[in-house]
Amino acid sequence: MGYLRSAVQAVSRASSGPLSGIATPEKWVVDWITGSVANSSGVRVDQDTARMYSPFFAGVRVISEDLGGLPLFLYERLRRGKRRATAHQLYSLLHDQPNDMMSSVQMRDTLQGHAMTWGNGVAQLITHERTGVIEEIWPLRPDRLQIKVKRTGAGKLQRWYIYDDDVNGIHARLAAHEVLHIAGHGFDGVRGYPIVDLAANSIGLGLATEHHGAKFFSNGSAPGGALSHPGNLSPEARKRMADDWENIHKGIDRAHRVAIFEEGVTWQQVGIPNDSAQFLETRKLQITEMARWLRLPPHKIGDLERATFSNIEQQQLDYVSSALNIWLVRWEQAILTQLLLPEERATYFAEHLVDALLRGDTMSRYQAYAIGRNWGWLSANDVREKENENPVAGGDAYLVPLNMVPAGSGTQDDEERAVARRYARLLRGRGIIARERIAESWAPKIVEADQEIADLEAERVGALIEDHLEDTPRAVRSVTLFVSALSLLYAEDGPIARAMSALWLPIFTSFAADVAEDAAAEVGYEEDVDLSVWARTYVAGHVAYRMATSFGQLRKQAEQAETLTDAATAVAERLVKWQAERPEQTARWETAQLPNAAARETWKDAGVKTVQWVARGSENCPYCKKLDGAEREIETPFVAKGEEIDGDEDGEKLVAKRNTFHPPVHAGCLCQVVPVVSD
Repeated sequence: MGYLRSAVQAVSRASSGPLSGIATPEKWVVDWITGSVANSSGVRVDQDTARMYSPFFAGVRVISEDLGGLPLFLYERLRRGKRRATAHQLYSLLHDQPNDMMSSVQMRDTLQGHAMTWGNGVAQLITHERTGVIEEIWPLRPDRLQIKVKRTGAGKLQRWYIYDDDVNGIHARLAAHEVLHIAGHGFDGVRGYPIVDLAANSIGLGLATEHHGAKFFSNGSAPGGALSHPGNLSPEARKRMADDWENIHKGIDRAHRVAIFEEGVTWQQVGIPNDSAQFLETRKLQITEMARWLRLPPHKIGDLERATFSNIEQQQLDYVSSALNIWLVRWEQAILTQLLLPEERATYFAEHLVDALLRGDTMSRYQAYAIGRNWGWLSANDVREKENENPVAGGDAYLVPLNMVPAGSGTQDDEERAVARRYARLLRGRGIIARERIAESWAPKIVEADQEIADLEAERVGALIEDHLEDTPRAVRSVTLFVSALSLLYAEDGPIARAMSALWLPIFTSFAADVAEDAAAEVGYEEDVDLSVWARTYVAGHVAYRMATSFGQLRKQAEQAETLTDAATAVAERLVKWQAERPEQTARWETAQLPNAAARETWKDAGVKTVQWVARGSENCPYCKKLDGAEREIETPFVAKGEEIDGDEDGEKLVAKRNTFHPPVHAGCLCQVVPVVSD
C-alpha cells in the first residue's frame, strides 16, 4: 500500500470524529484557556462554531453540494469540438471514485467545504511509484495543515504543504506537485482567505442573537427584571426570595404563573423588550448579511421574502453565473495545472456539466430546442440526450429550412476529403523512408542513454560483488546474499529501474511524437495525436522487461559458478559485455520497434482499420518473407503468441514469444508496417 497512502487513510479515519489532546488541541480548547475572542459580539467564532450558525452552514452546504453534484468530465480537444477522454487515467478518478473510501461527490463536496470555511481545500495525490500516474486522491484535514511559500532564488518561489497529526503519528512535507489545492479569494495568489475569520463579527452577531432568543424563551418568554423591597433584607432572605421566584417562573413550561408579592415587594422590568430591540428584524438582516459574504442570492439559504415566481428563475441563473461559476473555474484550472502533465494540457481539460442547473421550465426548453433543430445546430438525438432520453434511429441528421440544403450534404466537403485521400496515397509510399530517417536521428540518443544505464549497473553490481563474492575484509561472502541484494537492485521500483525510466521517458516520448506527426500525415489525418501517455506505458513495460532479464542473467552466472571467485568473474564479465555491446543492440531494437508501434497507435486514432506487413532488408530471412504483404485488422496480431512461422524447407520454425502486432518479429528484423487506406 505504501507509507503515503497509509498515512492519508489514517487521516481520513481520524477525520471521522474530533480528536483533541495535549499534542493536538482543538481550537476551542486553546480559545477557552487563553480567553481569546475574535469578534465584537463576545461570542467565540471559529470553523467549528460557525457551522452551528444556520445561514453560514446553509451557504457553504449549498455551494459545496451543488458543485459536488455536478458531473465532472475530462475532455479531449478535437480539431473541432471535444469528446470525453474515458481512456485517460484521471477520468474515473474525477468522475467516479477518487479513492477506495469516497465517491467523486463526497471528495469534491468535502474539499469545497474546506476551501470556503478554511480558505483552502487540499488533497494529496497518491501516484504509482514507478510510472508516476495518479492513482488516488485523498482530502487532507485543513486544521492540521500549513501552507508555506519558500523562496528558492531570485524571483522564484515554491509551495510546500506541512501536515502534522501527532495523534496518528503522521508528519508529511508535501511539494506542490503532490497535492490538489483549491484556494478561494486570497491576498497572495497562493492561499485563500478563511471566510469564517473575515466574517467573524457577522457570524458572532448571528450566534449572539440566537443565544439571546434561546435564553429569552428559557426565561418564560419575558425579559429579565428585578424584585424590589422597601426595606433591607438579610442575605438569607434575599437568597430565599430569588430562589422562590426562579422556581415559580424560570423555564418555558412555567411561564404565565401567578406570583404573590409580600411585604411591599414589587417587580421592575430590566432590559429592552424584543419588539423594541428589533429582534426579528436583526435575525432577518443577518441572513442577508451572510448571503452577502458568500455571494449568494438570499433565497439559496432560505430567505424567500423578496423571491417571487417571476424572479426566482433569474436569481437561480445569477447564482450559477456568479457564486457557483468562479468555484467551477477554480476547480477546472486546478485540475488542468496540477493534475495534468504539461504536455497533456494542450489536449485534455476538465469541465463541469452545468446544464441541469441552467434548465428553464418545460415550455422554454422546448422552444429553445425547436430553434436549434430548425436551424441545424441540434439533431433529434442531441435534444433527446439533453432530456436524458435514449437516441432513436435516424435521429442524428441535422436539418435546415427547405430553401437550403440538408446540413453536411454539400459537395465541398466531399471534394476536400477526396483531396486528402489523394494526398495520403502520395505519402503512403514515403512513410517507411520517413520513419527510418526519424529512427536514425534518435539512435545516438538511445545509445548514449543506455550506455549511462550500463555504466550504472557496472558500478552498483560491482559493489555487490565486493560485498558478497570477493575476499575482502568487509565482505560477507555468499551467493545467496548476493542474489538477494541483486533482486532489490533490479526490482521494478529499484534504483536501476528509476534511472532507466528517467533517461528513457523523455527520449521515447519525443521520438514517438515525431513518428506520430509523420504517420498522421501519411493517412491524411489532420488532428493532433498525443502519445505521451502511451509512451509512459511503453517505457514502463520495457523497463520491467529489462529488469527481469538482467536480473535473470546475472543470477544464472552467479548460481552456476563452482566457486565464489568464479561467480565474481562471471558476473563481472557479463557487466563488461553489456557496457561494450548492449547500448548499440538496444538502439537497433528500439529504432525498429518504436516507430512501428507509435505509427500503429496513431493510425488507430485516425480510424485506420487494416495494416500490412512490408519486408525490408530481409532478403535472406525466410520468416520475414513469409509475412511480407500480409494484411491484418489493426487489432489482430500478425503472429499470435506461441504461433510458429515456417522458414525454408530445411530451416527451423520461429515460435512467437508475444502477440506480434507489428515488426520486428525477431532480433535484426527491419520490416515495417504500413496502413491500408481505402479510397
